[in-house]
Amino acid sequence: MELTGSTFILDNGKLEEISGTFSAGAGIRALAGGAWGFTITEDTGEIRKAIEHASLLAARTQERTPREKVTLAPVKKPHLRNLPVVKKDPLDVPVEDKIELLKDIEKALRIKEVNSTSVTYSEIKARVHYSSSEGVDCEYKSVRVGFAVSAVAQRNGTYQADRESRFSVCGFELFDRYDAREIASEVGGRAVALLDAKAAKGGEFPVILDPELAGVFIHEAVGHAVEADHVLEGNSILSGKINTQVGSPLLTAIDDPTLHEYGYYPIDSEGVESRPRVLIENGVLKSYLHSRETAGKLGGEPGNARAQSYSKPVVRMSNTFIANGSSTFDEMLLEIRDGVYLIGSRGGQVNPGEGIFQFNAKRGYMIENGKIAAPLRDVSLSGSTLEILHNVTMVGNDMGLHSGRCGKAGQLVPVTDGAPHVLVSRAMVGGSG
Repeated sequence: MELTGSTFILDNGKLEEISGTFSAGAGIRALAGGAWGFTITEDTGEIRKAIEHASLLAARTQERTPREKVTLAPVKKPHLRNLPVVKKDPLDVPVEDKIELLKDIEKALRIKEVNSTSVTYSEIKARVHYSSSEGVDCEYKSVRVGFAVSAVAQRNGTYQADRESRFSVCGFELFDRYDAREIASEVGGRAVALLDAKAAKGGEFPVILDPELAGVFIHEAVGHAVEADHVLEGNSILSGKINTQVGSPLLTAIDDPTLHEYGYYPIDSEGVESRPRVLIENGVLKSYLHSRETAGKLGGEPGNARAQSYSKPVVRMSNTFIANGSSTFDEMLLEIRDGVYLIGSRGGQVNPGEGIFQFNAKRGYMIENGKIAAPLRDVSLSGSTLEILHNVTMVGNDMGLHSGRCGKAGQLVPVTDGAPHVLVSRAMVGGSG
């Protein structure tokens, strides 16, 4: 694998960093009985030696600590199809033009009462070559480009912040797809508006989740629980529930690495051709996400083993989302009458084994008599994963996708999550008001 990338950081209007990275190397796995050997080399001329080392490591581990034989799910020769086409190579855009664009974006962020800003741009090119002793041998290239903007507003000792990002598997045409200046202006405006918002009062409410927060929920609370390594470790609330009703019949969730979004890949890190995977269909759990090893143990289809650069592959999500339903946002407002509208995500925590979670929203609004009312800040969503899934009473027809990076096993990989608006009849809303 070869990786070439650049990062530009503008902090409060000043260019703080321009960094370039290049790495090349290979990760090699060997299997002997039930033991794996794994080695990394950054000298591509020494791959044969690294293969021998991994094989020896696997054999010695199995000899010293015998383990039950691992049977890998079979893999067919992959076909690389529908690869993303880069329309504007980021390397063809002069550095000076990129810096000027970032400065223009920063100016749009800096409105009255915004006293701190940050703009980040990154680009990365990858060449991935996969080869195995089973005869699979293929190679593909990818380009990922993205930007993030954030603003902090301050008034009388009170601080509020907002942030947005756009990353995708594409070239510099990302800036034709999204108006970065307009996004920055909205971020600055929302940070200032939050200074006037009220602190939320905690309690149980009917809630509407916006596409970003609903997407984070399906990724964090559900997606990690369907990763088959967690299931095998006994760390999933969804263990043993295949073909069981785990949520509302209105709910369908999918993981699809073939979408040309940030979590895209044509083959996974075990040489398995990517394809969509229905996780939940009409509320029924249909599939876990698998590597070849977990698919061999539990049954199912592999294709979700991923690695950061040439690290060891682990079971990961790609582009994970709740499929569109049939309801409009206005219909949800009329249905909920009185409740809370939660928007965006500032992170949180989840325990996939116990099925409990807590996510911080960027902001929210009270809903009164079917209309958007007072704005809220410092608001969160928490509860039981299965309860929330069963409490979904309406699913919107306005799906939105949001990109990010997912951490697991000490590795970060690009992902996308998303959803339409989702109405939940009862959920715990946290606040300090």
